[in-house]
Amino acid sequence: MDRFLEAMEFRHACKIFDESKKISEEDFTAILEYGRLSPSSFGMEPWRFWVVTDEQKKRELRPLCWNQKQITTCSHLLLIIADNAAVQDDAYIEAMFQRRGLSPEATRAYIERYKSFLAKQNISCWTKKQCYIAAANMMTGAAYKRIDSCPIEGFDKEELEAYLGVDGIKKEVALIVAFGYRLNPQPPKRRLPLAQITTYL
Repeated sequence: MDRFLEAMEFRHACKIFDESKKISEEDFTAILEYGRLSPSSFGMEPWRFWVVTDEQKKRELRPLCWNQKQITTCSHLLLIIADNAAVQDDAYIEAMFQRRGLSPEATRAYIERYKSFLAKQNISCWTKKQCYIAAANMMTGAAYKRIDSCPIEGFDKEELEAYLGVDGIKKEVALIVAFGYRLNPQPPKRRLPLAQITTYL
């Protein structure tokens, strides 16, 4: 089987992890790199990766995340923060476009186009979309290494952000991803057939 397809078949939303197994620093750094190297709209990279490995912090976070077992049984808990302020900050915007090495005129034109685009967006929704791209790549990359994961949207956003000291406006929690090694066998994967979801125009 194609190695990538094999990883996709391996990946599932792992609901409980083997607490005795921990991800190596080398492997988890690689997972973070998969996120860092992900594509983002206009190349703005609005994600920030907050990693929790401290067991006490996991226990404190669990009640804020619907008391889900993944929070405390995983090896590494990743909070993906959407940096809404950065993508609207002139200095950040200029730095992100200048690194392309374009002429000053071309850079200004790109910045104007970007700001025109951004003015029509719900900033929170737009930055979260980018965060999900990074999350997907990290989960798939982890699966390639036979490391399990679980994306988590089930959390009390206001309480969690208060715990983290995040205001929910300039920065907010986009989603959580738990990483580790499965405790139980993987359940059957259920997906719609390709023919049902694909249309060639």
